[in-house]
Amino acid sequence: MKTDDNCIFCKLANGIIPTNKIYEDDLFTVILDADPVSRGHALILPKNHYANIFELGDKEAAAIFTLAKKLAIHMKDVLGCDGFNILQNNGEIAGQSVFHFHLHLIPRYKDAPNNKGLLGFTHAGLSEDQIREIAEKLAQ
Repeated sequence: MKTDDNCIFCKLANGIIPTNKIYEDDLFTVILDADPVSRGHALILPKNHYANIFELGDKEAAAIFTLAKKLAIHMKDVLGCDGFNILQNNGEIAGQSVFHFHLHLIPRYKDAPNNKGLLGFTHAGLSEDQIREIAEKLAQ
């Protein structure tokens, strides 16, 4: 197992620090967020340390969305939420504050008072030519 002794999420994922765990298997621990943005907000934490998606192991990358789907369905059934966000941030500019890869499972409720701004961004306003140029570069 590859862990970082200075990483709080490594400690949470591997049971060194107590959590409100809702699921565990060989690869992941899923806990409720200690400072949730909604009722049921959870984090999928790999037990191995990866700082971000660029370091995430292929095995974990392949397994994480299957687990996210399974948990989202279960959470929707149990919590009765009206929608769901699955969110993952990479780098400080993207909102990552703990540098251990993790996936947020965020149940959304129609009448929640904090719905505005939960996932705030504006569109970039790119022209069709700019979008086409980016597509050509990425398709190479």
